[in-house]
Formats: sequence, structure tokens, C-alpha cells
Amino acid sequence: MAEVTLAHVEDAARVLDGVAQHTPVDQASYLTELLGVPTHMKLENLQRTGSFKLRGATYRLSRLTAEERARGVVAASAGNHAQGVAFAAQQLGVDATIFMPLGAPVPKLLATKGYGATVVTDGATVEECLALAAAHAERTGAVMIHPFDHPDVIAGQGTIGLEILADVPDAQTIVVPIGGGGLIAGVAVAAKAVAARQGRDVRIVGVQAAATAAFPPSLTAGHPVTVERGGTIADGIAVVRPGEHTFPIVQELVDEVVPVDEDLLARAVLTLLERTKLVVEPAGAASVAAILGGLVAPTGPTVALISGGNIDPLLLQRIVAHGLVASGRYMTLRIPLPDRPGQLARVAELLAGVGANVIEVLHTRHDLGLTLNDVVLQVSVETRGPNHQGEVLETLRAAGFSPAVAS
Repeated sequence: MAEVTLAHVEDAARVLDGVAQHTPVDQASYLTELLGVPTHMKLENLQRTGSFKLRGATYRLSRLTAEERARGVVAASAGNHAQGVAFAAQQLGVDATIFMPLGAPVPKLLATKGYGATVVTDGATVEECLALAAAHAERTGAVMIHPFDHPDVIAGQGTIGLEILADVPDAQTIVVPIGGGGLIAGVAVAAKAVAARQGRDVRIVGVQAAATAAFPPSLTAGHPVTVERGGTIADGIAVVRPGEHTFPIVQELVDEVVPVDEDLLARAVLTLLERTKLVVEPAGAASVAAILGGLVAPTGPTVALISGGNIDPLLLQRIVAHGLVASGRYMTLRIPLPDRPGQLARVAELLAGVGANVIEVLHTRHDLGLTLNDVVLQVSVETRGPNHQGEVLETLRAAGFSPAVAS
């Protein structure tokens, strides 16, 4: 705890003045209605480079000696830290080499190259890239810029906590996405200290992707533990082990850590797109996912930290489709039909009568489960939620059909 203090964060804020933007805090009426208390969003997706990572990277590089800067820097990242380091290095005139996983999102890769860094795509995971970057540092003398596990990086990210309490001085809960813990550790240090000056406390809630959630078992064990990497759309917070610097801060200052599943992450991205017109990556939307899932207890004015907006358009397309399904607004049905005229028209009439909008239809006899006298109708419909989906199914069954929801 002693190595990252409020004074450390305040020094970072002075260094970042004019480099990192003081991003806006917007009131979220939909989340306010859902949570029952005033709820705001801290929009780090509108930060330069599209995420909060610029803050920690810039502050870390600013504290390198002239000799260290001359040796260059190296980093490993799935994308946001890569862009932050590349941008900071460009601003300070430092050579940067970034290791990114094979299959890293193309927009993040291109943006990193666009900031002037040398990009090496190798390794299947960020952990493998970290090992490659460490070997490069050992071989060349370049300074390793860790994505989260360094006091200067933590302090840089903590400047967000200062901004949140400056803009929402009565905030009682701050909800923060967690990967390796650099962001939430910095925010907790700053927010808790500022609130203490005011004679009160502020609650810090962390949110991890359930598929790769290392903090809950680590907090239970009392020390960092490594978990298996699971498949998640939230690549920005898919970290298998907490940092040695971040863990004790989280252990002492963070009040609660909750996991969110993939459906909630997809719903959060879709909700932000529709309700607030914000493009947010799944990791950046984790705080909203936790609120949507009822995982954040309302204690008073709440701030959901939106940590980044760098998302591959192709992934966004898939997430929107998945989010529609997860929120009960899109459903694909398989309906066996007797092979006689009028059956397709009858189904269409029933769907129209119950207010389900037909998006796509496939009518085929070529299915191994059918008899020679049957056909199968596969129809995708737009619905208004789970209750409406139940109404659609019940209407079809009452008419003598046997619809099955396609997985």
C-alpha cells in the first residue's frame, strides 16, 4: 500500500494535464431507473487512444531517466495498453516495440502501428506476449512497460478516481472493470483518500469476466493465484493472475468483486449502443453489465466506469446479434409442418397476430429428422423480450404447432 499514495496519484495528474483528457461524466437515466439511485458513467471510451490506458503508460514513461528512454521501451498487450504505450512513446520521442497476440483485434493493431510503434504479432495469449516482451527487454535493454503491475501505472490510472470525485462529489459507489487490477487499484487509492478527506467512505466494486476471473479466488486465498483462461469477448480484462503490486491494494481497498457472464457483457454493449449512443468494447462495458445483472447493490449516487471503446466492427456485429438474443429480442424457431398448402401462411398469420416481426425464413424438406410427408420451417423473429417470446411460443402451440427454439 505504501508505494501508491494519493500524493503519487496527484503527481500523475499534474504530469497528465494537457495530455490525457478529463473525460466527461454523463448521467445515465436508464441505469438510474434500473438501480434506483442517481447513476453516472465515466466515459474513458472517449479518452485519447480510446481507453484509460493512456494515463498509466504516459505517467510511467514520463518517469524514465534519459538513459532509460534512450534504450527504448517494450510492452505486451491485446490492444489498449499497446496503443497507450505507443502514443506516449511517440509524444516523448521514445522507440517502442509492442508484442501483440496472434489474432489481436485489427483496429487495435493498426492504431498501435499508426502511433509509430514497432508491432510484433506472436503468441496466442497476452501472457505469452508478456514473456516475449520480457525476453526482448533482457536481450536489448529496452525498459519493460507492464500493462498494470507497476506503481507508476497504477498511479496514472488513479487520476480517473480524482476526476470522478471532482465531477460527482457525492458519489457513494464506483463500479470498475478489473483485469490485472491496475485500474481499480489506482481508482481505489485516489477515491478512498479523497472521500476520507471529506469524512466519509466510498464503496469500490470491481467487475470481472466470469470466464477469466482471477481476483475472487485470489482474494479467498489471500494471495494472487493463477486461473485458467476461458473464452470471453472481454479480451481487455481476460487476465489469469492479479499483479503483485495491484493485489494488496485491491485486497485492502476494494469492497467487492463480482463476475459477469458473456450474456451480460453482450447486453451491456448493446444497451450502451442503443440507449446512450456509445460504442463500448465488452471489457469497457463490464461495469454496466454488473448493474444490468443486478449485481451492484444501490447505496447512493453511483458511477459506472466505462473503460474503453476500441472494438472490432466485426465483433460488434456479433455482439449485437448475441445481445438481441440474450435480451429476448431475437429468436429463431424450428417448426415441423405437414407438407400441404397453407401451412407457411398460417404460421406467418399467427406470428403477425402476436406482433412478432419476421426477419428470416427457411422452408425445407431436406432434414434427416423429417418423414417424407413433412417439412421444417426455420423462422427468425424480432420480439420484445422474454415474456413476448413466451407469448409467441404459446400462440403457436395453441394452434397445433410444435415450435422449438434453435440454439
